[in-house]
Amino acid sequence: HVQLVESGGGSVESGGSLRLACTASPSMQYGWCMGWFRQPTGKDYEGVASLVPFHGATNYADFVEGRFTISRDSAKKTLYLRMNRLNTEDTAMYYCAAASTVGQLWRGDAAYWGRGTQVTVS
Repeated sequence: HVQLVESGGGSVESGGSLRLACTASPSMQYGWCMGWFRQPTGKDYEGVASLVPFHGATNYADFVEGRFTISRDSAKKTLYLRMNRLNTEDTAMYYCAAASTVGQLWRGDAAYWGRGTQVTVS
């Protein structure tokens, strides 16, 4: 049974930074496309960033504008999202997800989802 558990959210002032982490259960095999989504209160999910296994290619939503970095520690089965220069529009619940392909991931058609971690920027 695969589980994804996010951590690292919290409250931060505008201009600040946070690093989110998503730890996968030991049963999760290497090879999944991983990514971060977010959902502001009352709004739809939106993709934030993705990372493809093996060659490590990354993609970001336009609104990231170079402020976020997605990375992984394969040995720890942990995905990260480093977020800098946060602003109030980044306030949302952030979710980790895993899909077979990066296309599926960006369509929100993920096989696994975490329960989310709240980020609040004031």
